[in-house]
Amino acid sequence: MERRTLRVRVRTAALEADLSVPGAARGIVLFAHGSGSSRFSPRNRQVAERLNEAKLATMLVDLLTSDEEAIDDRTRELRFDIALLADRLVGLTDWLRVHEQTAGLRVGYFGASTGAGAALVAAAQRPDSVDAVVSRGGRPDLAGPALERVRAPTLLIVGGNDGPVIDMNWQALAALRGEKRLSIVPGATHLFEEPDALGAVSSLARDWFKSHLNQPRSAK
Repeated sequence: MERRTLRVRVRTAALEADLSVPGAARGIVLFAHGSGSSRFSPRNRQVAERLNEAKLATMLVDLLTSDEEAIDDRTRELRFDIALLADRLVGLTDWLRVHEQTAGLRVGYFGASTGAGAALVAAAQRPDSVDAVVSRGGRPDLAGPALERVRAPTLLIVGGNDGPVIDMNWQALAALRGEKRLSIVPGATHLFEEPDALGAVSSLARDWFKSHLNQPRSAK
């Protein structure tokens, strides 16, 4: 396993990222964290470790700079700026396609909360570069009209006790036009803090990504 902390230039921002690439990696999953979270999210890191064990590379990234995070802590506005977050995911995806360690790997997105909306918008903008999307307790409804343009196979995971978010995900599922699935984890709430709930998320995500990122991609 090779692990590196990087600073990736995306448009006018330099973003901090943790890249983990296991030997003989089968694909790479880019994480889009949710409201008020960061690349240090213990929930996302637990999922990332399970993906690494399955020979999938991961990139956990702060989609906001430190200055922007300070602003967001006061205003809580940037975490809902789906266009900004999606644009940065697109820039990171383009970087992965040419970076020497990841250029030949298929790309997946793992989005949580508002990050799921941004991931789906980015997937719609890069249909030839994004091969799978998983949403955990996400707000896919925030992707709006972009949902109909998503071609990547998409798995929506929701907690069984997360009532309002379940409804939002059913509506988003209806709008998606490609391969899609909604999985409900019984007894789980929005943050999947219950025993074994996050383990179930990790297993579902692992199986989805292994199924759709298994084939190598020719580097451009």
